[in-house]
Amino acid sequence: MPELPEVETVRARLAPVLAGRRFERVEIHDPRLVRPYEPAEVAAELEGERVAAVERRGKYLIVRFESGRVLLIHLRMTGSLRHTSGDLAEDTHRRAVVRLDNGSDVAYRDVRRFGTWLLLEPGELEPYLDSRVGEEPLDALFTAARLGERLSGRRAPIKAALLDQRTLAGMGNIYVDEALWRARIHPLRAAESLDRNELRRLHKGVRAALEAGIARQGSTLRDYALPDGASGSMQHEFKVYGRGGEPCDRCGTPIAKTRVAGRGTWFCSTCQPSQAASSSSRRPSRSRRQSSV
Repeated sequence: MPELPEVETVRARLAPVLAGRRFERVEIHDPRLVRPYEPAEVAAELEGERVAAVERRGKYLIVRFESGRVLLIHLRMTGSLRHTSGDLAEDTHRRAVVRLDNGSDVAYRDVRRFGTWLLLEPGELEPYLDSRVGEEPLDALFTAARLGERLSGRRAPIKAALLDQRTLAGMGNIYVDEALWRARIHPLRAAESLDRNELRRLHKGVRAALEAGIARQGSTLRDYALPDGASGSMQHEFKVYGRGGEPCDRCGTPIAKTRVAGRGTWFCSTCQPSQAASSSSRRPSRSRRQSSV
């Protein structure tokens, strides 16, 4: 599934293409894309709208129109957007096409058909997103202390907590594994058990993993591609994700795999010790405790 770096890369590529352009013609071929609304009705509502800006919140693409309306796009597992100034090639997985007023097209394709388009009226976007996603992990206001607040009282494994979009917006399986490796935190640690130093490391690890993904234009493992059809390259830089049995870049220990919250999870058992190991390493010995009394 495209995560924050992939969606941000798509946004950055689409923004200059769409800003100021008018939706001249809209065709929606798959009713699942806009259900429960009728595709023809949604298409008719979109035609004539002029784009003011293209933004992102978590894994959502936000197309803002000058009218104040918003088209909210979620790519889900296999959705992608392609921009072309030539003829569109035949594609059985194409679900919608937007013809812009300069004659170019933005086509939406989706193999698994889980992606969604939602047209919102002025004032509806913020309440909709606020009820579904948490803080932006790359926002300047997002701090280690704020992360600790989001995790306070959470007994779930830290990986499961970070996958919850209400904790942090945009984190997914790939970048959670990468962030936890950078922070040296085991994915099964209880979220509420992290101390202040670990929270600082995790905050830094989250930002570093996401920034690395954006710098490399995302991870192309299967369906993800940029609007011009190019691939991202972050998959060549993974530290743990998908690298089971390969040596850890930091210590050489073979990367292990487990499952957390139903998701395949990769980690280094040496760099990311279990809760028992990390707790015992911080606990003073009995003799030391007695000598300090």
